[in-house]
Amino acid sequence: MFESLFSGFDTDIFDEFKRLESEMLQLFGNSPWPAGIRAMQRGAFPPVNVGNTPERVDVYLFAAGLDPKSLDLSIQQNLLAVSGSHKVKVDEKADYYRRERFDGDFRRVITLPDDVDPDRVEARYRDGVLQVTIQRRESARPRQITVN
Repeated sequence: MFESLFSGFDTDIFDEFKRLESEMLQLFGNSPWPAGIRAMQRGAFPPVNVGNTPERVDVYLFAAGLDPKSLDLSIQQNLLAVSGSHKVKVDEKADYYRRERFDGDFRRVITLPDDVDPDRVEARYRDGVLQVTIQRRESARPRQITVN
């Protein structure tokens, strides 16, 4: 039924419009999608890695140049919130044609598994990486059962 509606149109033109729209979004920076395989989504600072073991959950935030005392970390209802401010020194006399380093206030919220213990958290900042380790509750850890 609908085939007859588009039989007179060249469908390649619609594909060309989609391609053009995609290129314009990338050019003007309005695309919510990362530009490459290792790129972050826009507005996602600092980049985060989250890993876990049966004993703990480790969150790594990659934020070189931060003052660790200026960071605010909190856990509430299995959500880890990290906020702070990242200031990049710029030469006001320079004419930048590309600036990729994040500058300004940030806030990241990471969902944690249900079995973490919010009372057993460690955070340390070293070499530009903030590592937050949250222990799992003892009752949630796997335990070996012997068969008699």
